[in-house]
Amino acid sequence: KELGPHKIYSYFECRCKKGSPFNEVVFFGLQYLLKKYLTGAVVTEEKIQQAKVFYQMHFRQTVFDEDGWRKILEKYDGRLPIRIKAVPEGRVVPRGNVLFTVENTDPEFFWLTNYVETMLVQMWYPITVATVSREFKKILAKHLRASSGSIEGLDTRLHDFGYRGVSSQESAALGGAAHLVNFCSTDTVAGLLMAQRYYSCPMAGFSIPAAEHSTIISWGRSREKEAFEQMLEQFPTSPVSVVSDSYDIFKACKHIWGDKLKDRVMERSEDSCLVIRPDSGDPTETLLQVIQILEECFGSSVNSMGYKLLPSYLRIIQGDGIDLGSIEQGWSSENVFFGCGSALLQKINRDTLNCAFKCSYVENNGQGMDVYKLPMTDPSKGSKKGQLTLSRNSDGLLETLEKGVGKPEEDLLVKVFENGSLLQDYSLEEIRRKAQLTEEDEVAPPRHNGEHKGSGGGLHILNGQH
Repeated sequence: KELGPHKIYSYFECRCKKGSPFNEVVFFGLQYLLKKYLTGAVVTEEKIQQAKVFYQMHFRQTVFDEDGWRKILEKYDGRLPIRIKAVPEGRVVPRGNVLFTVENTDPEFFWLTNYVETMLVQMWYPITVATVSREFKKILAKHLRASSGSIEGLDTRLHDFGYRGVSSQESAALGGAAHLVNFCSTDTVAGLLMAQRYYSCPMAGFSIPAAEHSTIISWGRSREKEAFEQMLEQFPTSPVSVVSDSYDIFKACKHIWGDKLKDRVMERSEDSCLVIRPDSGDPTETLLQVIQILEECFGSSVNSMGYKLLPSYLRIIQGDGIDLGSIEQGWSSENVFFGCGSALLQKINRDTLNCAFKCSYVENNGQGMDVYKLPMTDPSKGSKKGQLTLSRNSDGLLETLEKGVGKPEEDLLVKVFENGSLLQDYSLEEIRRKAQLTEEDEVAPPRHNGEHKGSGGGLHILNGQH
């Protein structure tokens, strides 16, 4: 008598792709999905009845396994008999390696492994945001160290402006939290709340008071100076950001900030600095013109690395139409903070990192079998074979061992979920430590030596790719 299938084992990876700017990924977000959707008694009689009616209407035939789901309810009190092993959250892993595996723990419910595929493949989103954010951080670190001699304050250099540009509240929360793996500067409150609720972080990110266009133009064009002045008066002891391009960014910098309000600006300190925000025009050209006008009005100094620096009470934030800006003409990266919106949280998809969930091992009629796909029309979509482990090879590099040959004691995949229970609960603090940049992530350009020529401090990244 044939027993039929009784085990399905599948895995998730970010496949390698030739020419991609991303060679490694940051693993993040699984804990949220497990806590939100899979932990505890998730199968109920009410849900079974709802699903029965829904899928009868949807398929116009009986395909819903009512008996199978009721057995889970009766045998496991509605808890899912599956096991998930995964990379610890925050770990940086080269592409092409297994990131997590899923298998059924009860042979009667072999079909459950890939039933949860659709939900788990949504891991592509937090992984991609965390990865893109960390790539931004690498570039910022490289140029900040080169133009200032240190990376002090690096975690505040890229501000998340993406809340209004995403497709949903959940996207804002999950993407916003993924950015907070690498930085602590954000206006995406949903991400902060997710980090608080699901990753044990009371306050993961910070912001400063900021004007937006309505708070400036509501004064009328002839009273732009009064609108600016009100912001300075309203927040005298903390940094304050003022969007200054409602009419003419260059006139605003030269004649209002650099003349009519110059004394008020110079009264401020590093702890209460004015942050001027351009918000239109060609980002590179506008940024350079603004910084040159501010130098004419307020002066500059030269830091220990030979790069120019505006007074400590004056900085710029560039957040329009660019993912990371460009600082040239011998200016230090210290002068500018960056904001990122849709390129960080929205201009990505599952193929940005080629995320895939595939079956690699089955047991049929008591016999194990390694399975795989290898489409002749696209060999890059080939999948891995057998039971997998993630370990370090003799060179210390991470590699995935296939066909069950890996040693369990060397496996870096951790059991995070089994039979409805969450087995690991990572804090954002732990995750941030794992995702920290290494020395290899920074390859600093040559010291500038005060020549103030060319683009030694340039930062270039467009649409999430550099």
